[in-house]
Amino acid sequence: MKKNLAFASLAVLAVAGAVSFTTLSAAQGTEEQTAAAGAEHAVAVDPSKEITIWRDPNCGCCDAYADYLEGEGYQVTRIDDRDFATTSVSVGVPEEGLGCHLAKIDGYYVSGLVPAEILERLVTERPEIDGITLPGMPRNAPGMAGKSGTLKTYAFDDGAVSVYSNE
Repeated sequence: MKKNLAFASLAVLAVAGAVSFTTLSAAQGTEEQTAAAGAEHAVAVDPSKEITIWRDPNCGCCDAYADYLEGEGYQVTRIDDRDFATTSVSVGVPEEGLGCHLAKIDGYYVSGLVPAEILERLVTERPEIDGITLPGMPRNAPGMAGKSGTLKTYAFDDGAVSVYSNE
């Protein structure tokens, strides 16, 4: 009888161990699959939705603009640059056309609080220009208080400036 009890105890332990091992292996496989799926997702970011913004770290409207873009589905990288105006001019933004920050999206430079619809048109149409600018800090631009009125956005390329959008 003692042998049967001992054998039964060993059998129960063996089954419990096998169940534990199988459960643990399945959980590890799930974690590895989840990590792999996350890595694939991270690689598949649309470059037309990635934007880097160089801005004065004390500018609240630049942060509000970045938040606005994130709300529109953009992945925003913020870089503190107190001298973004010099950086802007160095990449071709005309001095008289400076916006409140500089951004780069899918190979184009963007100066100012340009609405998402215009950014989307820029990366879809892919004109042969260096970038666009919305000069100054218009009250009705994204990131500012107002919401109505037209915004005139300019294209710039090798010193030439033309109207890109007037909406």
